[in-house]
Amino acid sequence: MKLGSLKEGGRDGTLIVVNRDLTRGVRATTVAPTMQKALDDWATNGPKLRALAEQLEDDKAVGSFELDTTALAAPLPRAYQWADGSAYVVHVELVRKARGVEMPPSFWTDPLMYQGGSDSFIGPNDEIEMADEAWGIDFEGEIGVMVDDVPMGISPEAARKHIKLVTILNDVSLRNVIVGELAKGFGFFHGKPATAFAPVAVTPDELGDDWNGARLDRPLISTLNGKEFGHPNAATDLTFDFGQLIAHAARTRHLEAGTIVGSGTVANRDAAVGCSCIAERRVRETIDGGKPVTPFMSFGDHIRIEMFDRGGKSIFGAIDQKVVRYTPPA
Repeated sequence: MKLGSLKEGGRDGTLIVVNRDLTRGVRATTVAPTMQKALDDWATNGPKLRALAEQLEDDKAVGSFELDTTALAAPLPRAYQWADGSAYVVHVELVRKARGVEMPPSFWTDPLMYQGGSDSFIGPNDEIEMADEAWGIDFEGEIGVMVDDVPMGISPEAARKHIKLVTILNDVSLRNVIVGELAKGFGFFHGKPATAFAPVAVTPDELGDDWNGARLDRPLISTLNGKEFGHPNAATDLTFDFGQLIAHAARTRHLEAGTIVGSGTVANRDAAVGCSCIAERRVRETIDGGKPVTPFMSFGDHIRIEMFDRGGKSIFGAIDQKVVRYTPPA
């Protein structure tokens, strides 16, 4: 089944079930008012939501409506925890190579992860508001999963069973801000503004054979200003799967239901498939030609991120956003 959240009912939105064609939805408030409430007791709510999804597919769901993605918030509009990994170590390797910095061997065995801001995510069609183009505005196409309660110290194999929903996201990054923050040795803050998510999150069974329990074997397509930027496959060159990432996040803490774990920028070693962020293309340009050529995003730029199944249908719907100038209140 596919689930989303309407921008109504408060900051946590209103949970809806969406049909497989992403054309119709139905409010799921008889089961759970919000996505967070559904995840809090997935054992009870999951089967009820699935029954509602079947009614929607059979055109028997009372109160169904035509889906308008502009009315959607992120599937989980805010989360108790957002932990973003860097599962594609080839991406990190390229960045460090361009800087002439050797990569520690531990990067291949111990996942990188940071804790991002989760108090407010933005919807699939919400604008990317930025006060300054000089910040180095970039997109990052990623895969993300939502879990139920995960116990501390769990194994990667057991962690797979806690994945309840899968989605894609745009981890907006401010590259020129990040440089200064990392130099302080204390991690990201201003360089990682609000993250955007696809219209829906789906249960793993919706992905069929393209989901092996911990990784998604489909290309992630990024289109910048109407021109394809990259289509790397999310399973190719994946160093750490979601079982490993969740286990890493839960090493010293319990993960509460509704925690979102991200893959980091989807990246392949093959340059021909393009990139899921501008920074990686700039790195490749530096390695090949001595300097970056592709600029970061400017006001008015459009970014679209989407994934299709083997039949050509959009799985999660599209993240389709415009970068706009933000003017702080007086």
